[in-house]
Amino acid sequence: MMEARVDPEGAEASRRVVIVGAGMVGSSFAYALLFNGAASEIVLVDLNRRRAEGEAMDLNHGLAFIPRPTLVRAGDYTDCREAAVVVVAAGVAQREGESRLDLVRRNSQAFSQIIPRIVEQAGPQTVLLIVTNPVDILSYVSWRLSGWAPGRVIGSGTVLDSARFRFLLSQHCRVDARSVHAYVIGEHGDSEVAVWSLTNIAGVRLSDYCPACGRSCPTEHKEEIFTQVRQAAYEIIARKGATYYGIGLSLLTIVESILGDQNRVLTVSTLMRGEQGVDDIYLSLPCIVNRQGVARVIPLPLSGEEQEAFRHSAQALRQIADRLELPAGKGDLPDA
Repeated sequence: MMEARVDPEGAEASRRVVIVGAGMVGSSFAYALLFNGAASEIVLVDLNRRRAEGEAMDLNHGLAFIPRPTLVRAGDYTDCREAAVVVVAAGVAQREGESRLDLVRRNSQAFSQIIPRIVEQAGPQTVLLIVTNPVDILSYVSWRLSGWAPGRVIGSGTVLDSARFRFLLSQHCRVDARSVHAYVIGEHGDSEVAVWSLTNIAGVRLSDYCPACGRSCPTEHKEEIFTQVRQAAYEIIARKGATYYGIGLSLLTIVESILGDQNRVLTVSTLMRGEQGVDDIYLSLPCIVNRQGVARVIPLPLSGEEQEAFRHSAQALRQIADRLELPAGKGDLPDA
């Protein structure tokens, strides 16, 4: 069980988590967070107040089975005042035949209403975590709208993609996923990049592990595995209409690291400020995540091909961001 974080003066730090958007992603995350016991209070905020109330009622009926007391309730934006983390899972769904740019514009318009209301109420230590897709662009939009230091505005990024990558490699290599260490970086989307050069099993680089394994896997298997990672969401949506359990658990990992000041390394989406030659766009790289949000981005010794692919991912997002009307960001602010 996670211990309560205590500030330097001895007072317990806030463990209130506000979830804006009580749809399948928001409610799945709320369920995971409740069962984990990391939060002292979970507040659900939704345009459909009755939906938020219904989700809170349903979750409260399981309180007898969880590891520690947690207050769960429907609320509003004023509840952001004492929140440690505000998770934004609200947004509009993509319409049939709608372009990605049109979806970005509609969600950006929605965020132009949501983010200022959060910022107006939030405290100076609140961390904003964006999950709505396309998450990198909307994280960038949220940072620009907030005026906050970039470390306090995080996107869920490729945390789930990296988990999918580790799972598929574990299935292929017949080892536990927890023994597989692998990153997906860049965009959470079609231009994401698998860091094959640093992938390892129990500390052994994949390039050394494969010959010793004895299965003699052809190179094509690597391409097949990463195609499955990149197409995973499409495949799930085709079968059940939406993805929410995996992203709910990945959000739990991020929020637990924030609440517990864990300094965990996670591939969240954050503002690029020269990393891999990229500036002024949100992308995923391994980051140290703690109570401040993103405390530091960890530089990766990428191969030339991986670095080129990462920059291509940045260019794809840059072209979209440049077509949006956004206020100037405050990239010169510190991360605390």
